[in-house]
Amino acid sequence: MPNQPDVMEKLVSLCKRRGFIFQSSEIYGGTGSVWDYGPLGVELKRNLQERWWKAMVRSRSDIEGLDSAILMHPRVWEASGHIGGFVDPLVDCRNCKKRFRADDPRIKGTPGTPDAQCPACGMKGTLGEARQFNLMFKTFMGPAEDSASIVYLRPETAQGTYVNFLNVQQSTRQRIPFGIAQIGKAFRNEITPGNFIFRTREFEQMEMQFFVEPGTDMQWFEYWKEERMKWHRGLGLAPDRLEFHQHRADELAHYARAAFDVQFDFGGTLGFQEIEGIHNRGDFDLTQHQKFSGKKLEYFDHASNKRYVPFVVETAVGPNRTLLALLVNGYREESVEGEAEGRVVLGLLPALAPIKAGVFPLVKKDGMPEMAKKISDDLRKAFSVFYDDSGAIGRRYRRQDEVGTPFCITVDGESLSANTVTVRDRDTLKQERISVDALKEYIGPRIVE
Repeated sequence: MPNQPDVMEKLVSLCKRRGFIFQSSEIYGGTGSVWDYGPLGVELKRNLQERWWKAMVRSRSDIEGLDSAILMHPRVWEASGHIGGFVDPLVDCRNCKKRFRADDPRIKGTPGTPDAQCPACGMKGTLGEARQFNLMFKTFMGPAEDSASIVYLRPETAQGTYVNFLNVQQSTRQRIPFGIAQIGKAFRNEITPGNFIFRTREFEQMEMQFFVEPGTDMQWFEYWKEERMKWHRGLGLAPDRLEFHQHRADELAHYARAAFDVQFDFGGTLGFQEIEGIHNRGDFDLTQHQKFSGKKLEYFDHASNKRYVPFVVETAVGPNRTLLALLVNGYREESVEGEAEGRVVLGLLPALAPIKAGVFPLVKKDGMPEMAKKISDDLRKAFSVFYDDSGAIGRRYRRQDEVGTPFCITVDGESLSANTVTVRDRDTLKQERISVDALKEYIGPRIVE
């Protein structure tokens, strides 16, 4: 039975209504499993990515940043195994034209035989035999569309890190152990995308490759496993909704020495699903690129006078999935004393919330709008704010609760004479009287952690 309620349908509605996430090309009927991040969605995602970058790069001396290109030499993907091994067996229905994985449990019978039944339209005998389907998007570089100009949209950012290993190490004079981190777009022609933004064909990755001396890899693997779980808890994700999943021997990628997933309970039938992977990749990647490029990718340790190909411990987290986890984790419906309709709240960590404070005049007269606009313009220099003078004050509070805004500032009749405002806390609903001059000092520390 599901441990947590299924709020996905409510979240999809909220995200469109409040400007978090829209269906891509919606006015043309939409593009399958591709999503656009609206004004609040892009702020939330940027805040999440900035938090990761700060934790992985800015606050450490042993990790460097990188932004590698999406288009790479096709031999990169031969070396990595993506061209030969990044495939799924698929079957097509001749009747409804839909495509399925050959091992889809909903398929009755054996594809390619008269008894096989399409799980979508229910027709028998319309499913063709399984065909191998590469998950990479293929395109052409240059004016001619021939085999010599084929390139691929990268299915992961990691390979851009591996081929730049020596460039980064030598230019920064880093010594092993050290890491290279990057945030970037990746593309996979997923066969069964869905569950809103959980599995999409265009997505982002926040990956860090940590290069270590062989023999120390499991020690560093355990270190990064614990560090990454600690980071997710620091986002405000409920501890009982987070767990590790260890890959069994039959689940491990052929190159992996060990692998754990950080899983989050999305509730409903989705349940616990991966939001980050921590992998001990051994020396597979650098060795493969040495072999295919003919260039040495070894590290020389002057202290020990040893030369070796480093092992790699990888941490790979999806900001899209983590953002969805934050929305699911933060969504709650509450009754409010003295009110019949209650409220919807996104209990986002203040540091991640797309809007830090809403600023309202109690009424649109007596100089209150002018004072409220001046306050919002001043605060906007320090953090994101939203000015709203439309509707009853209670409705304005509710709108900000629904998008996760931690503080609401109201200019009332006392404000003009005393130069004070009320500051309402999203979670406790308590209001404090604060001097206008002290607002930055009051809110600032509360939206940092």
